[in-house]
Amino acid sequence: MSIIQVQNLVKSYKKGFIPKKQTVLKGVSFTLQPSTITGFLGGNGAGKTTTMKCILGLAFPDSGQINYFNGQSLTSETKSRIGFLPERPYFYDYLTGEEFLKFYGDISGKFKKRLDLKQRIDFLLKKVDLYDSKNKTLREYSKGMLQKIGIAQALVHRPEFIVLDEPMAGLDPDGRYYLSELINETAREGTAIFFSSHLLYDTEKLCENLVILKDGVVIFEGKTEQLISKMNSQLKITYQKAGAKNIEMVKAGAELTIKLSALLKEKFEILSVEPELISLEQAFISMAMKGAKS
Repeated sequence: MSIIQVQNLVKSYKKGFIPKKQTVLKGVSFTLQPSTITGFLGGNGAGKTTTMKCILGLAFPDSGQINYFNGQSLTSETKSRIGFLPERPYFYDYLTGEEFLKFYGDISGKFKKRLDLKQRIDFLLKKVDLYDSKNKTLREYSKGMLQKIGIAQALVHRPEFIVLDEPMAGLDPDGRYYLSELINETAREGTAIFFSSHLLYDTEKLCENLVILKDGVVIFEGKTEQLISKMNSQLKITYQKAGAKNIEMVKAGAELTIKLSALLKEKFEILSVEPELISLEQAFISMAMKGAKS
């Protein structure tokens, strides 16, 4: 069963004083599965925001198709199964944290009993470390606290699919820890999470899967570890002779074979041959520069 299936999405806008058509999405396709956290990456102008708007019904594609929950269209019932935190959300700052979550819980229509909603709100407030601030108005919240209450809002109705746009922005290390734990726990319960972020360190730790856009085209869709291992094309050779240790980088394949043969011929002792591990940030930059689809 797929949660979201995006097929050949094309979207253009008319911009400028003399309107000129600009194609933002150029046949975007990818699939999201239950119980997965998928990082959505791309540089500025790659098309990430437009893609998310199309998925959420906030923009309409020129062509292509988006199927929800194993083939359904975007209806009111479908929308009730989706949670969303935008990058720059608007908050009713005269409400307390508890009132804010109660408001969104009520309009979701998912809670028939007041006690069920109250228990859900208390659970989420504790999970995002805001329980002691639940009676403060949102205008008294810091930027990080607002980000946390926004996450709780996206989760209050137990959605099956959640879109998080820059959810770690403005959070201190403690806040990122609490949020990471909550995101992982939510995914384990069966929810698919679509996670857009420029903080690649957090993305690498959280996201099992990645979708990477460049210039409106998907250049990678797959496992995070697959991308990182794919970019680990160099090997580190450690060798020594007469107690002097050396380290050299070579490419796998013929270059490695030639180098090892030369070292052995010159009576060097080969200590190790290991892949040069890189981070998601390095892999992302390399992939974006190449622009080659996996």
